[in-house]
Amino acid sequence: MHSLPCSRFLLLVLRTLGGWLLAGSASIVAAQTAGAVAGQDQAALIAQQSQIWLDQTVAAARPTGSAPLRMVVQVGALDSRLNLAPCGQVEPYLPAGVRLWGKTRIGLRCVDGVARWNVFLPVHVQAFGQTWVMRSDVASGSQLSLDNAELVEVDWAQENASVLADAARWVGQTATRTLRTGQALRHGMVKPSQVFQAGSMVRIVAQGPGFTVTSDGQALSAGVVGEMARVRIDNGRILSGVVLDMRTVRVNL
Repeated sequence: MHSLPCSRFLLLVLRTLGGWLLAGSASIVAAQTAGAVAGQDQAALIAQQSQIWLDQTVAAARPTGSAPLRMVVQVGALDSRLNLAPCGQVEPYLPAGVRLWGKTRIGLRCVDGVARWNVFLPVHVQAFGQTWVMRSDVASGSQLSLDNAELVEVDWAQENASVLADAARWVGQTATRTLRTGQALRHGMVKPSQVFQAGSMVRIVAQGPGFTVTSDGQALSAGVVGEMARVRIDNGRILSGVVLDMRTVRVNL
């Protein structure tokens, strides 16, 4: 047997170990790459299935007879730090207390896999439709008229508060805050206007089974459209009724 000088022996060992390490590293990288590709394929499939489920669910959730809305549903991405086990069937669901409106999320759970998992996927649901938008700034406390706003297509789901798509719900009412140009009118931005003060003379329309009587009276409290007010009729009797307009109170007998 021929002996090798120490230096040559060490060099041969290092080359051999280097070959083993290089081969091992290549195998590890190949396995990691295959796993990453499989993970990417699974994530893409989950996103595709979630998009289909969301489109169907959003379409079914819209109330019958509602205003025509153009729905846009966008599926976000799962957290890149997640390492989900392969799953034969992923079931999308809506978590309790969550609604498909604006920026929200859906749940995804593995129901057919060696490892059961449950994650959340961010989604964005937009609902574009015609509604009333301010033409110009209006100060808080101002009474609104039809000239203050115009119909424009906006995303109804941009905020949680519902839009006031029916002009009758805001015309003649009072702004509860400063309203800015281009701002969509939504619930909470207006309130019924006070149309008369205590002491004002009003017309009282008294209604009973099969009859209606109209008389004059005096308001004992401020009158706000749609709310109750106290009035006193000519014989001194005090009644309560609903304020209909700037001088009319309806009393049910």
